[in-house]
Parts: sequence; C-alpha cells; structure tokens
Amino acid sequence: MKITKLATLLILLFVTVTNGQTKKTDLSDREAVITVMKTYKDAIQNLTTKGTFDLFAEDSNVFESGGVEGTYAHYIEHHLGPELGHFKSFTFSDYEIDAQVDGNYAFTTETYVYTIILKPNDKGVSRTIAKKGVATSILKKMNEKWKIIKTHTSSRNKK
Repeated sequence: MKITKLATLLILLFVTVTNGQTKKTDLSDREAVITVMKTYKDAIQNLTTKGTFDLFAEDSNVFESGGVEGTYAHYIEHHLGPELGHFKSFTFSDYEIDAQVDGNYAFTTETYVYTIILKPNDKGVSRTIAKKGVATSILKKMNEKWKIIKTHTSSRNKK
C-alpha cells in the first residue's frame, strides 16, 4: 500500500514537473516567434530587407491584399524591394501581436497602423499614406529556428 502511494506521488510529481517544463518551452518558443515577427517589422521600418531572408522558409508564400505574391524572395525582388526605394519612411504604430504555438507550428496575428511617407516626386511633392493593417502568419520550427512559411497582410483606410 505504501509503495502504491509513493508511486502515485512520484508520478504526480513527474507530471507536474514535465508540464512546467512544457509551459516554459512553449513560452520561450512563443517569445522566439514574436522576435521573428518583430525583427521583420523593424527591418521594414528601417527600409531594408537585409537579414530578413533568414526569417522566411525558402518555399514560403506571401499574400498581400488579395494578391498572391509568391515566395518571399519573389515578393522582395518584384514588389516590396523596389517599393522601399520610393519611401522616405515607413513606420508602424499601435502595434500589437498575438502568437500561439502548437508543436512545431506557430500562428500570429499582428494589428497596426502603418504610415508611409513617400520621397518627393519630380515636382518636389511628397505624399503620406496612413492605413490600418492586419497580418496573419504561420511559422514552422525548422532546425531549431522559427521560419515564416505563410504570411498574409491586408489594410484599409485609417478612420
């Protein structure tokens, strides 16, 4: 009888410790996922794509406002990369992120207001664009690193 109680106590202790470790791992994974997403946001605010290719899986998919942009490499080469050259600044405000980790996958939702100030045109006129945006992304843990495998962004006029 005493052995059974001791065994039960040890099992409960093991389960408690194991659950505590899992939650700690989930928390550190969640923090790592948030770091990936914020690193990408910060690069865009700095008008660069330097270092961002490491944040995406090679066969990633990018979707933007109803359009299929292809892989991240294609998106940078044919869309965002050239656009960044026309921006004087690109800033995010009211930024919030939610991240959920489920095994080797993570799911994020980011909400924000972005403000783009375009470089002056030939007539010296600059324009400001301010919109509310949302982004959802799926990340996968690959070789102990979190990589964005799918991301979708959309925006609407700021009210």
